Amino acid sequence: MTPRSTPFDAARLSDVQREVLDEVRTGKRGTVPANVLAWLPSPELARRAAALGEFVRYETSLPRRLSELAILAVARQWACEYEWAVHAVEAADAGVPGAVIASIARNEEPILDLPDVHVYTFARALAAKGRVPDAVYTQATAVLGEQGVVDLIGVVGYYTLVAFTLNAREVAAPAGSPRLG
Repeated sequence: MTPRSTPFDAARLSDVQREVLDEVRTGKRGTVPANVLAWLPSPELARRAAALGEFVRYETSLPRRLSELAILAVARQWACEYEWAVHAVEAADAGVPGAVIASIARNEEPILDLPDVHVYTFARALAAKGRVPDAVYTQATAVLGEQGVVDLIGVVGYYTLVAFTLNAREVAAPAGSPRLG
């Protein structure tokens, strides 16, 4: 199979690509994730998507645990091994129980407490169907508020873009990282 992206070579970057990498590296992430590298042939897409990613990962109204739970739902839905590898670890660090992470990895319904069950159900429905049933929307809004629901939609949408990018460009998960079951 032919590679779907040019191997990263810092010596061959344009000035704009270097600027984007520097912006991302000095941002809240402190590093340049694989999805940004995958977007780099389109530097303005990389810049703008990375800025959105920084917001949805670090600045929404959602607690980190709930954001990471939603990201796991997206990674599982799209079978994105790289996204899963990174966020299974992040989710555990944020307080998502290992049994929940393992259930999602196996594509089984996890046993969740409130408000986690509403966040996971919402994220899973949105990622799977592009829509959310009225009852699920109402329950999520009751728990998260309107801003929280809109932030959750942003998390699901952004990480769907990440999953599509990593899957389409066939970016492999790091060796030895957590895998989907």
